[in-house]
Amino acid sequence: MPAGDVRKIIHIDMDAFYASVEQRDDPALRGKPVAVGGRERGVVAAASYEARKFGVRSAMPSATAQRLCPELVFVKPRFDVYKEVSRQIRDIFLDYTPLVEPLSLDEAYLDVTTNLKGMALASDIAREIRARIFAETGLTASAGISYNKFLAKLASDHRKPNGQTVITPDKGAVFLEDLPVGKFHGVGPKTAERMNRLGIHNGADLKAQSLEFLEEYFGRAGAWYYAIVRGQDDRPVVPDRPRKSVGSETTFMQDLARPADIERGVLSVLDDVWSYCERSGIAGRTVTVKVKYADFQIITRSRTLPEPVLSREQLERTSLELVRQIFPLEKRVRLLGVSLHNLQRRDALAPSPQMTLQL
Repeated sequence: MPAGDVRKIIHIDMDAFYASVEQRDDPALRGKPVAVGGRERGVVAAASYEARKFGVRSAMPSATAQRLCPELVFVKPRFDVYKEVSRQIRDIFLDYTPLVEPLSLDEAYLDVTTNLKGMALASDIAREIRARIFAETGLTASAGISYNKFLAKLASDHRKPNGQTVITPDKGAVFLEDLPVGKFHGVGPKTAERMNRLGIHNGADLKAQSLEFLEEYFGRAGAWYYAIVRGQDDRPVVPDRPRKSVGSETTFMQDLARPADIERGVLSVLDDVWSYCERSGIAGRTVTVKVKYADFQIITRSRTLPEPVLSREQLERTSLELVRQIFPLEKRVRLLGVSLHNLQRRDALAPSPQMTLQL
């Protein structure tokens, strides 16, 4: 890659973000295994590093986490606090570059090829950003620095927590050779298992496969695997990436068995969705209701409307019509969720045509 074409990409990833915020705000939690989420019926939203030593991970059922770590302390999530801290961190990023692509509340890509501070080394920028995050929020972050997004994200996980790793263009392919394919960003557990069955266990094994072989077994994703194992990723950092959906869901303390209770449950999660729509000024055309039964089977029911949902009453009516499709109930319900897709800003909507009466 010619020197003039080398980009400088930083991936910043906060360390155990939700759990770290809770430990920061409650000194009694510091040094203890902490899980953010519901104790009895929920799942772990985040786990502190003390909890991770016992095998506790995000998305793990709370009951499983408790068995792995009997001393685990459960804390209810405070998303309003996490969002405010995330905003503070985002403001720090914007002091260095306008090219900031958030992936979630706790991680983002930054393109600092040309930066507002005029700093020559991306590693110095990452180090300064991490120091400012700690000084202003009391939280630690890890950073990966490389010439593309794929390698920067891998690098940020290399020296967690509170570390940073640089992967230069001449080291990219070498860095990947010994890495298990399950560690590749974009290769999920099922794909990793399939690769293992084909004799592909690490980057070197993946690189040895032809493009034709990878496309035969993995379809269109085969070309992506062929490129990334060679350190190739041309995706730009895209600021203000449009949100694709907004939703809310809840796991109930007791499984629901009556239609009236299920309808009330839908209305309770719908309030969060509509509040977000009003605050952010967005609207969506596709309404989806998610149902998780007591045996963990998940089903969804969706409807795409001709026009965006512009009132809570319309969202309520559509959501209830969708959930009523599962009646009569065959089994109890553990979780309910409501989400909106096909989003657009309300101020960008064309005004409804008005009929005129000519006199």
